[in-house]
Order: sequence, then C-alpha cells, then structure tokens
Amino acid sequence: MNIITLLIVGLVAGFLADKVVKNSFGLLGDLIVGVIGSFIGSWLFGQLGLSIGSGLIGEIIIAFIGAVLLLLIVNLFKRRN
Repeated sequence: MNIITLLIVGLVAGFLADKVVKNSFGLLGDLIVGVIGSFIGSWLFGQLGLSIGSGLIGEIIIAFIGAVLLLLIVNLFKRRN
C-alpha cells in the first residue's frame, strides 16, 4: 500500500472508529489511530486467516476494526487512571 492510500485509509478508519467508540482525538489523532489500526487489523486478520477483500473498501474495513480495538484498549487504560 502506498503512503497516500495508507493515509486515506487511516483517516477514514480512524474517523469512523472515533465516532463508534466516541473518543475525541481530533483529525490528526484519528489519522494516527487509523494507521495504527490498519496494522493491528491486518495482523489480526492474518493470524485468524480471514479476508474481507483486496480492494480499498476491504482495507478500510480491516483498518476500522483494528482502530476500534485500539480505541477500546486505550479506553481501558484511561479508566484505570
């Protein structure tokens, strides 16, 4: 995935995950969450042997799932402090 596609996928996935989990990290935070979520989702789907598709929509869905998982984990640590 080239850098522009990675940023677009990360921004969309981070924005959607932010709306679902209801965090407010701002646009830059959404981008970072989405990009990290993309790596988490790709790793997780690879470990489970799952595939959604090879297109841009599939990449966004995988990144979205990874970003939601990341935000849920962040929320767990924020509540403990």
